[in-house]
Amino acid sequence: MTEAKQIRGKVVVITGGARGIGLATATALQALGAQIAIGDIDETMVKESGTARGFELYGKLDVTDQESFDGFLDEVERTLGPIDVLINNAGIMPTGKLVDEPDPLTRRILDINVYGVILGCKLALRRMLPRGGGHIINIASLAGETHIPGLATYNASKHAVLGFTDTLREEYRGTGVRFSSVLPTLTNTELGSGVTAPKLLRAAEPEEIADAVAKLIVAPKSKVRVTAVAGFIAQFVGLLPESLGDGIGRALGSGRAFLDDVDAEKRKAYEERVRGA
Repeated sequence: MTEAKQIRGKVVVITGGARGIGLATATALQALGAQIAIGDIDETMVKESGTARGFELYGKLDVTDQESFDGFLDEVERTLGPIDVLINNAGIMPTGKLVDEPDPLTRRILDINVYGVILGCKLALRRMLPRGGGHIINIASLAGETHIPGLATYNASKHAVLGFTDTLREEYRGTGVRFSSVLPTLTNTELGSGVTAPKLLRAAEPEEIADAVAKLIVAPKSKVRVTAVAGFIAQFVGLLPESLGDGIGRALGSGRAFLDDVDAEKRKAYEERVRGA
């Protein structure tokens, strides 16, 4: 009930909102009374999702294109009013050994996962700072606090998001604009299709991430890790001597999860969509 009171009426923008964590978050926040605007590079899917759930605004959004992003935020503010919360959720996660990763795909990962977040924050700040308020939530990953074979470029992108978000939190301290990172473990979405979760670590459900975001809006803090168990293990292993931490990671199966234990057909279908986006 408290969450609904504090979220009701807020204008919330979610990138990558047509499916997965973005759509689950939009749905959860709508149920709590927020006004929802979702953008996604997949124009067909964002229209289907937006229409089916009756979101206030939905449309095509390319987070790597300043004109597209700025135009989308302008439309939100014309239609719904000043943006209270921006959730930078759009991201891709191709898997495989770095040596086999095509250069265009490397650039695509960094463009969406890093530049898209930087651009979104910059454009939102220009709107929020003059008003003295707002909240930017960046969907990072526990991969941003660890190192996982098969995800070298993705890991790099999420380390970047965490460092960037923490820096903005200090840079704009006292302005009224808040910054938060959400660090999910492997989640049961298309992004994680074909990947087997490491031992002892169940995959999260997108609704769990959505619940964490809702709680952040009500009570802002710098970071939240989902699931709690995966977050604790990631933090604990990071404190250990390198050889011991790496050994525990291998014992849990992190060295195989994104390489040997991947369902090749499911990953191929996902990565073909990513390349075509």
